[in-house]
Amino acid sequence: MLNVALTGNAGVGKSTVGAWFRAWGATLIDADEIVRDLERPGSPVLAAIVARFGRGVLAPDGTLDRGALRRRILDDPAQREALNAIVHPAVRAERDARLRAAAERGDRVVVNDIPLLFEVMDPGAFDLVVLVDAPDEVRRARLARRGLSPHEIDRLFAAQLPAAGKRARCHIVLDNAGTMAELERAARGAWQTIQTRA
Repeated sequence: MLNVALTGNAGVGKSTVGAWFRAWGATLIDADEIVRDLERPGSPVLAAIVARFGRGVLAPDGTLDRGALRRRILDDPAQREALNAIVHPAVRAERDARLRAAAERGDRVVVNDIPLLFEVMDPGAFDLVVLVDAPDEVRRARLARRGLSPHEIDRLFAAQLPAAGKRARCHIVLDNAGTMAELERAARGAWQTIQTRA
């Protein structure tokens, strides 16, 4: 089984590439998807978040208000570390469980979509690392369309390592500065490389 990491900073189009890899036959383990599942109402992770940050991070329906929580942690590294200490171990345990299940099924390619790969994990633990990257101005425009304020975007950029330092440590780099069709062509080339390695 080929164990692939897919990473990229906010607003680069990484989730789009991950969805294509899944459609083309990969088993996709999406860290953001795991986080959303672990933070559902009634979960121990959400209870721990509320205990640490207060009920102000909850929406009226009892779900996590991600915008409110993001605003709390982006300006305060200590708050961000506190959140990471709650969420990351639970995500890692669930990801490892899904990876074991994929190995037991005999899956050929597993793609782990991990936005903060270089920040919180060892990229060397994977057989291949695929980075999706895009110019900062393109990322800013995409994040603004998602409703983030300029200040939130600045803080989000500051919380992630610059892609320039990640590129040399990756096996495949997909540049997403152009059209969706161009990104898909690049992703198909990456998928062919992945299949060859598998």
